[in-house]
Parts: sequence; structure tokens; C-alpha cells
Amino acid sequence: MRHVIALDVGGTGMKAALVGADGELLHQARRATGRERGPDAVVEGILGFAAELRAYGERHFGEGAAAAGVAVPGIVDADRGVAVYSANLGWRDVPMRELLGARLGGVPVALGHDVRTGGLAEGRIGAGRGADRFLFVPLGTGIAGAIGIGGSVEAGAHGFAGEIGHIVVRPGGTPCPCGQRGCLERYASAAAVSQAWAAVSGDPEADAADCAKAVESGDERAVQVWQDAIDALADGLVTALTLLDPRTLIIGGGLAEAGETLFTPLRAAVERRVTFQKLPSLVPAALGDTAGCLGAGLLAWDLLTTTEPNDATEPTEPIEPTVATDPTDSTDPSEVTT
Repeated sequence: MRHVIALDVGGTGMKAALVGADGELLHQARRATGRERGPDAVVEGILGFAAELRAYGERHFGEGAAAAGVAVPGIVDADRGVAVYSANLGWRDVPMRELLGARLGGVPVALGHDVRTGGLAEGRIGAGRGADRFLFVPLGTGIAGAIGIGGSVEAGAHGFAGEIGHIVVRPGGTPCPCGQRGCLERYASAAAVSQAWAAVSGDPEADAADCAKAVESGDERAVQVWQDAIDALADGLVTALTLLDPRTLIIGGGLAEAGETLFTPLRAAVERRVTFQKLPSLVPAALGDTAGCLGAGLLAWDLLTTTEPNDATEPTEPIEPTVATDPTDSTDPSEVTT
């Protein structure tokens, strides 16, 4: 059975799948990234995980993977297949495509940025399906973005397109590690809300989810923290809307798990700020934490569909993965991370 390998590498955990030609997830597995062991060990862990997936495919489906896609954090040069830099994983200039290709017997390998790869999946088969222009914004530890155009994601001239988290929304405000002051992610990320609510509530363990619960219960202090974050987020989003004019705006990440506690006031805040701009559909992400892995599978299949024309020499249509429960998943529970 023809299939590809899909890998989504995060700061603490890796998600992987074997994706069939009909788009089905044939096998899924997770394990720790192991960044505490250093960048060389992380790279070797990725290569070893991919090799295990290839062996699984050979045993269960009669052949090795035809291609592989991998999504990684940090700065990525997708054209050269190089993981340029990741502060969380500690690596620099890792020739990921070359290393993975060699470990997997020379199959083609696609490398993608984690947020843009997740955005590709959300735009093509998730919440943005059918939209010719979309913007995917996950609200997590930081805030990033993926600009979708015609079924693909724009990387920019230097690989930095979509970094909405570093739009300055509060000039002269809180310092950001990027070197600026007042960046959006210092006010509206899940990490920023957690920090603000912990300070206001007096509970150092409190996080953004706790703040959302307090908002729902009517706590005025939580409402103020929450509204401050929404106002900053709306300011940043309207800047993005003015520049990009997307048809669909997809909000994901940990903060989006608050549901309508976030989306109802956010839609209202964005609407109050627009003048001549057209309001996009503002919707929650649909794929959750599987988006990166699904996107990596799409990258891998795209490699094959663009290099292997059909009998009429026309490119085949991209595969659209569908999630299926894998009853044969033999992942060691000790390796699973959340």
C-alpha cells in the first residue's frame, strides 16, 4: 500500500503518521523530542523515528514510504531543506532534508515550518477549506501566522512571512525577546494571558485556561485581563486584515480552546475596528494538534504529485488526509507526550 511519512517536531514532543494514497492515516505514533539531551541527540531522534516508521510501513503495508514530510519549529529554509535555527531545540543549519533522505533510502523529503505546515492543513482540509485566501493564527506560547493563497502557504522572500506576533500593538510597551517593545504576542498569547492572570490572581500556577474559567464565572479581574488581551489581539488582526484581505481568519492554539469565551468578544472587537476593510469569517481551527502532522503529510504527497504526472501528463490532485483511528498503533505509552 503506497504511503508517505509525516513528522511534526515540537519543542517537547513529536507526532508522526503514515498517510495512505487515499488520505487515510494508516498509523500514528508520538514520542518525546528529548531536547534535554542536546541538539545532536534531537536530530538523531528524528532520524531514528523516521526510520522506525519506514520499517513499520514495510512490515505492515508491503513497502517503504514513497516520500516524507517533516515540520520543524524556528527558522526554516524549505527550498534548501535546511532547519536554520531553533532556540527551543538548540540547532543551527541542520540539513534535515539531506539527512532524512539518506536515512530513508533516498526517498524525496519535504521540510516545512511548523506553523506554516499546520496552516497548510487548516487551509486545505480544515477550517479554511474552500477559501482562496486565509490567515491562520495560532495563539500559544507565542503568536505566529500562516498566509494561505490558492491552496498553498506563502513563506515570504526570506522565510519570515506571517510573523504577526511581532506586529507592535503597544508602542514602547513590554520588551520582547525579538528586540522590540510592545509586540502582539507579549499581550495576547496564551503565555501572556497566563502571566497576567497569575499576577492579578496571586496564584503563580494560574494559566490562561484558569483565566477563561474565571471570566465565565464573572470575575471582574479576569474579565479585565481577558479584555486587554482581546483588544491587543484585535489591533494586530486588523493590521493583518488591512494588509492581506483574507476571506477566512482561522484562530487556533491553546487560547482558542476557550471557545466562544474568546470568539464572541474577539469578533466584536475586530468589527469595531474595521472601517473600509471587508470582515472575513473568523472561525476556530478544526484540526487541533494534528494540524502539523497532517500538513507534513500534504507536503510529502505534494512532492509526489508534482513530480509524477499521470498518463495524460497532468498533475494529480493533492491528497486530502482524513483521520482514522489506528487499532494497530503499538506506540510505547511511556513515549507518548501531551
